[in-house]
Amino acid sequence: MIAITGWLLAVHQPLAAQEEIIANKLFYTELGGPSVIMSANFDARFKTGERLGFGYRLGIGFGYNDGRSYYSINDEYSSRTYYSFPLGLNYVFGKPNSAHTFDVGAGITILTRKVALFYYERTEPGHVIMPLTFMYRLMPVNGGFSFRVGLTPIIGTGGDLFPMGAVGFGYAF
Repeated sequence: MIAITGWLLAVHQPLAAQEEIIANKLFYTELGGPSVIMSANFDARFKTGERLGFGYRLGIGFGYNDGRSYYSINDEYSSRTYYSFPLGLNYVFGKPNSAHTFDVGAGITILTRKVALFYYERTEPGHVIMPLTFMYRLMPVNGGFSFRVGLTPIIGTGGDLFPMGAVGFGYAF
């Protein structure tokens, strides 16, 4: 009887530990946002086991330079796809046991070619843009399907602020 009780306690211990898992990492794809067209991203908190607070995001994406800027006379700035690498810091606000959170962040996006993102006469092509993020995030406490939507204004290479939005779908673990 003691052996059976010991075995039941040993088996029950890992199951109880699994129920306590708190999802604080997120892999998602995003349309719009810091990569302008589309990106795949990884987002996590700095503190292990915490779902709220300070964290970071790393990604890889792509965009398209439409070549309409006044720099398009030079072939270097004509219509082409470019790759982007969004890097950022963010802070997630919310209630500890709620799937509904809000994150605010800032970062840089490194571009593989000089790009004038939007058609304005004073837009300068460059290799770096600075996105801001204001996102609603649906992220289940124990992991699973996740959704993000919000505003991601971009500070362009010439210092202009461009309104932008984003939507993302992913998996929290």
